Amino acid sequence: MEIRIYYEDTDCGGVVYYANYLKYFERARTHYIEQCGFSVAGLMAEGTVFVVVRTEVDYRSPARYGETILIETVVSDITPASFTCSHVLREKTSGRVVVEGSARLAATDGNGKVKRLDKGLVAALQSGATKGK
Repeated sequence: MEIRIYYEDTDCGGVVYYANYLKYFERARTHYIEQCGFSVAGLMAEGTVFVVVRTEVDYRSPARYGETILIETVVSDITPASFTCSHVLREKTSGRVVVEGSARLAATDGNGKVKRLDKGLVAALQSGATKGK
């Protein structure tokens, strides 16, 4: 997926503010789940709410105002109640790595109680991970 860097994404030096990468992870994760045939809103309506339980971000080089970054997302780990999305963000023109990171999400019932992932979702996430979406 592509993300264009706007002025609002940056600090006073025109460099992407570090916390915004977590927002980009969220967008890429949502897009990935949609590409696997599921909707986050649909899952919520059916009683599955994802909560982020861990994130990691390694900053490799700055992204700047006006650039476009490409985000590659894969599911790198799945357990019965959680999964990890790994992300690599690259500047579109040069291909330079900007950020590498991951986010682990746990499935809950909406009241904070951990629940098992739906088998259809697990299969779709595993299939999508193999395709490298």
